[in-house]
Order: sequence, then structure tokens, then C-alpha cells
Amino acid sequence: MNLGSGDRVLVTGASGFIGSAVTRQLVARDLEVIALVEPGADTRNLAELDVEQVVGDLRNADDVRTAVSGCRAVFHVAALYRFWASDPSAFYDINVGGTKNILGAASDCGVERLVYTSTVGTLGLEHVSGAQSADERSFPDVRHLYGSYKRSKYVAEHEVLRAIAEGLPASLVLPTFPVGPGDRAPTPTGKLVLDFLNGRIPGFVNTVLNVAHVDDVAAGHVLALEKGRIGRSYILGGENLSLQALLNELAAVTGLPEPKIRVPRSLSLAVAALSEAVEGKVLRRHPSVPLEAARMSTSQMAFDDTRAREELGYAPRPASEALEDSARWFVETGQVGDRRLSRIRWSSDR
Repeated sequence: MNLGSGDRVLVTGASGFIGSAVTRQLVARDLEVIALVEPGADTRNLAELDVEQVVGDLRNADDVRTAVSGCRAVFHVAALYRFWASDPSAFYDINVGGTKNILGAASDCGVERLVYTSTVGTLGLEHVSGAQSADERSFPDVRHLYGSYKRSKYVAEHEVLRAIAEGLPASLVLPTFPVGPGDRAPTPTGKLVLDFLNGRIPGFVNTVLNVAHVDDVAAGHVLALEKGRIGRSYILGGENLSLQALLNELAAVTGLPEPKIRVPRSLSLAVAALSEAVEGKVLRRHPSVPLEAARMSTSQMAFDDTRAREELGYAPRPASEALEDSARWFVETGQVGDRRLSRIRWSSDR
């Protein structure tokens, strides 16, 4: 599909981290972007972008149809992305029910192409080792899809595949561990960077993460629309790093000390279970260490994005650049405490 100047395109979750990055890519191409934002959303990421903001709830089919109507293409990026919620049913209402509303409206309104943002969390990691990474064909043992976020996205992904089988022209993209500017929530991925900057990470577990710049992930979304095959999934990733190497990279770019304590897997899970039991179930607030995050941290989350590179021309930048851009954005937006801020010495400025 070739998008031309003035073409009408919808982005759901447009004010969010990945959604706003996708929106920036589309605005730069002189497209007419319809930004679907949830009621009460923080829209600062859209403040300087020439887009039409439409307030609507994914769970409301009429809101969705209004936003989709007249659009040539749809990027369905919106999702409830967190590792805990006081009401787990919200994950299914938004991630599954909202997706079904988008799919129905896209089919009824004759949308020419849809790109659905899934997650590498729906892939299997059981076979991943030092030399072996997961790719789009790595199917999971569903017993290892820990937490409502992964499970709801797994179900939603299959609703998309069902719609494709019934004739909807769509592709799927699976971001890995995106970091960069605009992570206002922050997402669980950005929180790792922010916690490091504020000195809240005393140690590390034995895990591997795939780090990508959010702007590269956004560019991959557009490439999937233009060059992706219908029914095809594409991992949008970057560089595989152990958590220790990731924290060392952050230390290198900021001049802050790197954590040196290796935390045993059993201790990580025990602390998370206690946090979720006391903070989550008793105090009814977001756990400091969600159990789903702890379970993920004990997995080797290494991914191979060769398919996206070869079929789409996807070309992510080095992880060091992504991590520095993320760290600089958190500093510039005033989210780092004064004591730690005074100790930062950017490697690129030395």
C-alpha cells in the first residue's frame, strides 16, 4: 500500500508512547492523521502535531466506527499495557473487546489496510538460550503466558488473525523493549530506565532484553503497512542485551554507577509475591514489584528481527543511542531527583 499526501489514516492510542511515535511518522509524510485518544488522556505528546484528535473509548463500538469512517488505513496501537490492575477484566475489555470493535469497523468501512500492534510477549521463550533467539514462529506454551496483559494480547492477536482469514487486509507487528522520548506513563520498559536514573535499581537478575528505539519501532509500523504481507507478523526489535549489560550501558552514557549485585531468581520472585499480596491485594494499589514483571525477568527475552529487516527494510539504531535518548528525555522532563541529576555526565558531551 502506498500512502499519499492528504490520505486519511487513523492511529488508536495516538497520545501514548508508541502511538505518538507512529503519529509523528505519519505527520511527517503529510498525511491527514486522525488521533483516537481515550477520555481524560494526557495528550501532551500530540501538542505540536497537526492532527485531528477524536476522543473515544475503544470499548464503545459507536466511538470506534466514527473514528474509522473515511480512513484508508488504521494503526491499532492502543492497549492497556501494564503488569497489574485492580480489575483484571479491564485487560480483556480493552485489549480484546476494543480490538474486536476496531476490526469490525475496519471491515464495515472498507479500510484498505490495518496494522495491529501486538507484543513479543505472545511468543514462546522456552527454547531461548545463549545462541538461540525467539522469532515469529516461536509458539508459546500458554501456561507460560503469565499475567492478564500477555493473555489478553494473545487472545486479541488471534481475533486479528481470524479477521484476516475472513478477508481483512492486515499485518501484525510485535515490538520488543522500546525506549525513547514520550514515555509519559511511563511504560514498564521506560520505568526501568527511570528507576536506574533515580538510583532505585540496587541489583539485577539474570535475564536478556531486546532494546529498540521507539522511533525505529514506529518506522517499522509504517513499513509494515507499505511492504508487509497480509497475515504476516513482524518482530520490531533491536539489540539483545543482558540486563546487566543494559544497566552498564546506561551507566556509560550517564556517568552514574552501575548496579553490581546479582539478585537470585528465587529472591526476585519472593519479593514480587510479597509486594503483590500486600500492596496489590491488601492496599489495592499498584505493587512496587509486580509478580508478572518478576516472572518475565527470569526469562531470556532475546528476539530475532531478521524477517522485518529482510522483508520490510527495517533498520534499528544501536541500543546505546536508544537508551541515551530515553535517559535524556526523562532528565529534560524533570523526572530525575536533584541528587542523582547533579551526578550525570553525558558521555556524548565529555
